Amino acid sequence: MQRSILITGCSSGIGKDAALTLHKQGWRVFATCRAQADCEALRALGLESLVLDYESGASIDAAVDAVLQRTGGTLDALFNNGAYAIPAAVEDLPTDALRANFEANFFGWHSLTRRVIPVMRAQGHGRIIQCSSVLGLVALPWRGSYNATKFALEGLTDTLRCEMRGTGIHVSTIEPGPIRTDFRINARKMFERWIDWQASPRADQYRDSLMKRLYAQAPAPDRFELGPEAVTAKLLHALDHPRPRPHYYVTTATYIAGIARRLLPARAIDALMGRI
Repeated sequence: MQRSILITGCSSGIGKDAALTLHKQGWRVFATCRAQADCEALRALGLESLVLDYESGASIDAAVDAVLQRTGGTLDALFNNGAYAIPAAVEDLPTDALRANFEANFFGWHSLTRRVIPVMRAQGHGRIIQCSSVLGLVALPWRGSYNATKFALEGLTDTLRCEMRGTGIHVSTIEPGPIRTDFRINARKMFERWIDWQASPRADQYRDSLMKRLYAQAPAPDRFELGPEAVTAKLLHALDHPRPRPHYYVTTATYIAGIARRLLPARAIDALMGRI
């Protein structure tokens, strides 16, 4: 029987590559995006695409209901992927901005996951894969909001994995490092929406460091950067292996961060991350 998967954040990057690859491999892919125009573009590529906005509970419910109606009430896998960052110093981050970021990167994921667990429990099997980040392992300056959402996601997912033992539902986390996506473009939009950097006591630091990287026309690629297909390769293992791994690291940067977190004291990690 054809297996089915719901993937979020498919307008570009990791989600789009995963959706197209799995579609080619015979999966029935429900590729979701926040914008209707992006869904239409995916439909033109032969995918079934629905609108799903993590910041809207009604949108989540409507998307899940539509998927279950089309599959006859089953779903084999969920890949939570869509997320964004609000680059800024923590002291300049409005609390409302942090709330919005958590809604999109954490609470929406939780709502969607809770909707599909009863389906998977009833059918006796399922795969839930969360796309976290190297920033769920270690913290980097200027990324406080994104760091916080990913650290929270790591803890919640580890707990869920333990609780799902014996149910037939396998839970895995993928931790990518630098991946070629539109992530910086989306972060720039959020920065402009929320951050009054010119009024910050760190204005010179913004101008000399963050702004140059955020607005670079052709930013130099990170030396550890990989394409989104590197994440898809880990996703395939998490979907197909009878005993998927709890955690999948992607890129050298993530392996370095994982080792550093286990072996180095906090001050040494702070000094190391402060240079990046």
